[in-house]
Amino acid sequence: MIRVESMVFSPFQENTYLLISESNEVIIVDPGMYGSPELNRMLDYIRANELEPKQVLLTHAHLDHIFGLKGLLENYDMPFFIHEKDLPVYETAEAVAANYGVELSLPDKKYDLISENEKVAFGGQQLEIRFVPGHSPGSICFYSKDDHWVIGGDVLFQNSIGRTDLPGGDTDTLLRSVQTQIFTLPDNTIVYSGHGPSTTVGLEKMNNPFFK
Repeated sequence: MIRVESMVFSPFQENTYLLISESNEVIIVDPGMYGSPELNRMLDYIRANELEPKQVLLTHAHLDHIFGLKGLLENYDMPFFIHEKDLPVYETAEAVAANYGVELSLPDKKYDLISENEKVAFGGQQLEIRFVPGHSPGSICFYSKDDHWVIGGDVLFQNSIGRTDLPGGDTDTLLRSVQTQIFTLPDNTIVYSGHGPSTTVGLEKMNNPFFK
């Protein structure tokens, strides 16, 4: 079993997820810690719970999901993974942050690419990668069939969807991604979103106004 813990960071109220195995290894998904106090809160949590960070996974590279990436990698020598089609978002993140009036520095460490044709081996499971463009061109989500959850990034929210007015966004593409890649999962699948509360596939199929 993989335990999912979440921490909320930055003025954007972004959800950073920790995927924790039974042996206390941890994958950090979308490290959104903004500034030293938030970075220290993450580091203190890791140390207090005697976790062993193994890798970082990015659902996408919008600035609020990578604020804490550099600081995290300066403390732990581990790889981080991104979909190739989100590299333009990642590589322009510093300039975008400057336009928002917030600080962001990308890590010196080189990224590793990950695709929907791969799986993430962790905690005795194979986490499935699903390609869900529309919010960003290279958005992906991570699905645990065994534990009935999906880390969905900014694709699907409780009664809403991700915004599509940023570069590389497209509403029709996003709606199609949700319908083909998330709504095809079992109804009891928990959706851990990039912002706000979690929901389930079944609830969103019934109640989400964007799919009526």
